[in-house]
Amino acid sequence: MIKENQRTLNQINGLTDVLILFPCMVLAYVIRFVVFQGEPGHIGLSYYIYAVLCMSPLFWLLYGLMGLYDSFRSKNFLTEFSLLLRCNLLLFGLLLAFLFVFKEFHLSRWTLLIFFVLATMAVSAKRWLLRRVLRAFREKGYNLKHVLLVGCGEQAQMYYEAIQRDRTLGLSVDHYLAPHDCLPGLSYLGTYEAFPRVLERISPDEVVIALEADEYRYLPNIIMNSEKNGVKVSLIPFYNKYMPSHPVFDEVGGVSLVNIRHIPLDNIGNAFLKRTMDIVGSLLLIVLTSPLMLFAAVGVRLSSPGPILFRQERVGLNKKPFYMYKFRSMRVNDKQTTGWSTNSDPRKTRFGAFIRKFSIDELPQFFNVLKGDMSLVGPRPELPYFVNQFKETVPLYMVKHQVRPGITGWAQVNGFRGDTSIQGRIEHDLYYIENWTLLFDIKILFLTVFHFSNSEKM
Repeated sequence: MIKENQRTLNQINGLTDVLILFPCMVLAYVIRFVVFQGEPGHIGLSYYIYAVLCMSPLFWLLYGLMGLYDSFRSKNFLTEFSLLLRCNLLLFGLLLAFLFVFKEFHLSRWTLLIFFVLATMAVSAKRWLLRRVLRAFREKGYNLKHVLLVGCGEQAQMYYEAIQRDRTLGLSVDHYLAPHDCLPGLSYLGTYEAFPRVLERISPDEVVIALEADEYRYLPNIIMNSEKNGVKVSLIPFYNKYMPSHPVFDEVGGVSLVNIRHIPLDNIGNAFLKRTMDIVGSLLLIVLTSPLMLFAAVGVRLSSPGPILFRQERVGLNKKPFYMYKFRSMRVNDKQTTGWSTNSDPRKTRFGAFIRKFSIDELPQFFNVLKGDMSLVGPRPELPYFVNQFKETVPLYMVKHQVRPGITGWAQVNGFRGDTSIQGRIEHDLYYIENWTLLFDIKILFLTVFHFSNSEKM
């Protein structure tokens, strides 16, 4: 049933994607030739409508190839929007190339640019609304994907708990198989040997296999019977906690290798885009905040004896130390290399408390970004003292040093600042590192500005 629902949804999605293109082209034409009074004697609107009609199959094809008609049940909207934006940019580039080669087609480039902007916004809005509608249906128990869970170890229990926490995923684990009854609230159907009989009897939409290391001898038979019955199979490996969110596979002589840590910023193109945004962004922000920095510098000088800037050694990319700049917010003290500060820290000056409250003390870090020591967005850098401490006690802690540290980050916009949970910070930092996109950086910058927090800082 779920497959039929997905096909119907894909058809609705595809049809509405294309239908939206027509009013977008009409609006683009009106903006270009009515609002901005384009050149007289230009070809009429009907030619642009005909162009949309000719482009529609290409939209369908590329959207399909990029996976935009696959199930997005377990993927976030940012991922979907990123794919949609890439598709439309590619389509716009192809159309411009076509018009350059075939000059007899006199379509306005500005009209086409406005059209693609409007189409991206409109299709994204439609897909976001569709997600909201589907989530509401799933919360009420409709359009569910029924799962047969095989296993009851740590990974099986984590999967089941995740499903229970988020009912909007539309996944329902009704039954499970295991060596013994171990998951309260679920229908226990027997041991792994009973799998072929159970599969024929209940016909699940998907089989999720979560065997422990010592149970993998049952795996070939479970997969074989699932495929024989045409049931989708998903596998949660027993080493799942060591896997990245988006694993990358290599092949050596027919043997598949899983890269345990895939970092998008290892790609030279991605690294170039991020560094370009850092340079342009830091220069712009230095200019815009220069009056505020001048005010802070004067205030620090008048508030207490000592230097205006506070230089503190931190650990950055590839574990290399660097000096991070801040406006000094405390009296000169001997705990600057080992101590976190809090909102009630007696070392702070009155003016220091003010600039820390509004994060004005962080502004000199734009120069760290310009130098290349830091990025606008990334994991917050730690003191060497804490790095040496946490690397022994916090799992995967040192992974954060595989990217440049940032002024703000995914952990910070989710409330993990200062002396909050180090484990929570690392989990969010790892998610950012493994799921980096330029749009993700922009989202974090947006959240930093519009969800400003007065919580404690490092």
